[in-house]
Amino acid sequence: MALRRISQEQARRVAVRAQLLDRPRPVDPLAVVRRLTLLQVDLTAAVATNAGLVLWSRLGSAAFRAADLDAALGDGSLVEVRGVLRPVEDVALFRAEMAAWRAGVPLEDWQVGAQAWVAANAAARRDLLGELRREGPLPARALPDTCEVPWRSTGWTDGKNVMKMLEVLEARGEVAVASRAGRERSWDLAERVWSDDPDAAPGLEEAAAERSRRTLAALGLQRRAPSRPVPPGAEEVEVEGVRGTWSVDPDLLAELDAPFAGRCALLSPLDRLVVDRRRTEELFGYEYQLEMYKPAARRRWGYWALPVLHGDRLVGKVDAAADRRGGALRLRAVHRDAGFTAATARAVDHELADLAAYLDLVLVDERD
Repeated sequence: MALRRISQEQARRVAVRAQLLDRPRPVDPLAVVRRLTLLQVDLTAAVATNAGLVLWSRLGSAAFRAADLDAALGDGSLVEVRGVLRPVEDVALFRAEMAAWRAGVPLEDWQVGAQAWVAANAAARRDLLGELRREGPLPARALPDTCEVPWRSTGWTDGKNVMKMLEVLEARGEVAVASRAGRERSWDLAERVWSDDPDAAPGLEEAAAERSRRTLAALGLQRRAPSRPVPPGAEEVEVEGVRGTWSVDPDLLAELDAPFAGRCALLSPLDRLVVDRRRTEELFGYEYQLEMYKPAARRRWGYWALPVLHGDRLVGKVDAAADRRGGALRLRAVHRDAGFTAATARAVDHELADLAAYLDLVLVDERD
């Protein structure tokens, strides 16, 4: 039987709806994170941190302030797990995987080396856990390094024994990030940070299937890959003009012909609507690169240029920077792609004013 075929416009609208970037705007920050499943922790704050930008772009300054995110982290509603923020109840979906690590039956080949290294440093593991039990939460720099076998890698973690031990123990469900002050994390025993019930957690296969289902609901649609199982309940479609087969969330597919109410949004470069650059180019015809690592003279759009969504199209980039000492959000350029209209310009101006309000800064237009 031939697969259902949908247009690129329909595919884009599925993706935009899934990411809560249509109208009406949501009003509950925690509900947004539950729908998106995660917020990537990236502290580059040329404008704002990624987590803050992602929430602001959905909620706006009327419904979201930076203090709301701090409060959710402070009361444990959101927790940091492996470099992303998740609702604390979602920790249950990783418990079986953590237990497999502790049992010494890694799920992937790459885990074998880390597991063997922890076993070779069993005394150091006990020392670290004991110190956290007595004095935690503590930053990595306050924890003892009693490893007999140093961690070896070809990357930046080479010789960083305490940090690597903490990361592996986090993956095993033994320690967790209790709080963060800028780039420094404080760690504690997982049982004192994560308030879920480990005994009520689903098994490996059930948890993996549920994570897959939630990811698809958050993305709307994703390219089928032979190495990735089809998410439960997913519908398979083809997208006109795009190669391959796509999995689509069934609830969003059912809304395919419903009226679409788009709006304007300024996005973080790491927003899940755009972070898969190949998917973004295929579905939106939108070219984007994060240019913070390029020399200034080679940048086309800016250090931390914000993609511009208008309706179901990505139509430009905004080059702005937060000057916190000067109390200003400095607008350097608005790069207009195909489809950027006068109405788009007015909408971008409105969003920039709202972004400045969210940041408690004054918008300063520095364009020539």
